[in-house]
Amino acid sequence: MNWLEILTDATQRIKAEVTSLLKNPIAKKTYGIGAGGDHKKHIDLEAERVLVETLADHNLSFTLISEETGVRSFGSNPAYYVTADPIDGTTNTLRGLPFSCTSIAISKIPRLDTIEAAAIADLFHDATYLAQKNQGAYCNEREIIPALTESLDEAVIGVDFNTYKVTKLSAKLNSLLTATKHLRHLGANALELCYVADGTTDAFIDLRGKLRTTDIAAAVLIIQEAGAKITTLQNTTLKNQLDPKETVSFIATANATLHKTILETIEKA
Repeated sequence: MNWLEILTDATQRIKAEVTSLLKNPIAKKTYGIGAGGDHKKHIDLEAERVLVETLADHNLSFTLISEETGVRSFGSNPAYYVTADPIDGTTNTLRGLPFSCTSIAISKIPRLDTIEAAAIADLFHDATYLAQKNQGAYCNEREIIPALTESLDEAVIGVDFNTYKVTKLSAKLNSLLTATKHLRHLGANALELCYVADGTTDAFIDLRGKLRTTDIAAAVLIIQEAGAKITTLQNTTLKNQLDPKETVSFIATANATLHKTILETIEKA
């Protein structure tokens, strides 16, 4: 199965659909609450529809695990799980903030540590990240490598604070926040993880226990295949189930030295 070719086709079709819909007010229409707990927007459902149609065009049987409509099987004998966040960063997309993506991961077992192929396409820029197990990670056919930054003083670090528990979370991260000069959060976690993978940033941290596994399934493989590092706060491998209701916390870093420094700094708090 040439998954990278199939995923490239899917992401490009989704990107074209999203681009055309942005000119139409119906894109913002809400259709209740999705499987992941967020409001389902018309633009999200259309992106998912294009994904399903693309996979059907390639004569695939599969089980879709989607943030929008949950878990559904297509075809006579589904052998693969397709875990998707059709649009990661819907709010950014609808407001014209140029930072969002579509994210698709392939596996035979619905668990984060079993992803075999992955694609994340930037919806506003010409950047598509692809990875296949044991074959490296690429952006627009160029192999990507993470940064060598080891110092917190120099590192550009993303932190997701989007939660009502921000006071509690800030206390946990206080030592890290004090030691870091360059903090960022751009609003699409899958794409922020790709930035760690390709050396644009040095780390991305989400300890809220709120982010769904469907959001980062593809990014986990891209991070690992690029040679960067992603673990739990306990420095263990992410093995969470792939499900719209399953949540995850993680620390992703460009290299092992920075990873160790961040873990030790958080522990001080």
